[in-house]
Amino acid sequence: MADWITTYGGIYFFPLEPEADKIEITDVAHALSLICRGNGHVKTFFSVGQHCIHCALEAEARGYGNRIALACLLHDASEAYMSDVPRPFKQHLSDYISHEKTLLDIVYTKYLGSRLDEKEEKKVKEIDDDMLYYDLKILLRGVSEEAPPIMKTHFSYEVLPFEVVEKRYLELFERYYREL
Repeated sequence: MADWITTYGGIYFFPLEPEADKIEITDVAHALSLICRGNGHVKTFFSVGQHCIHCALEAEARGYGNRIALACLLHDASEAYMSDVPRPFKQHLSDYISHEKTLLDIVYTKYLGSRLDEKEEKKVKEIDDDMLYYDLKILLRGVSEEAPPIMKTHFSYEVLPFEVVEKRYLELFERYYREL
């Protein structure tokens, strides 16, 4: 049995032994545009890529700068290689969490020049959690007792073809990366 996956771009990638030179943003954008949020238990298809785009645009609208916007765009990049695991289950998978952090640190170092510091991680998590509130409400029919977070952007849960999401993801990546 192989310990590697073959990426969209044809790279043999070892998720448990990730190497920065084998991480390609085109592979990340493609895979995330095809992975469904909520483990597929949603009213309609909504990709992890769309979620990341929403998070990046929200970071930009909050004035957090290009580094945090790019970090938000990349915050689920590990899922391109390790798949998406729902939060209620993931919290019990300590090995998965450790491997995910290692992979994300490599992604951040490759594309941001360094890992996120504690303050940056907090901003990314805040946006991800705020977006999750709406994901749960709109996609998963979840009910929350909490007050809705105030968002700076207007976002849509319209079903988009994966090619559109992939292209938009790469456009945002290029813009944020170029302006770092």
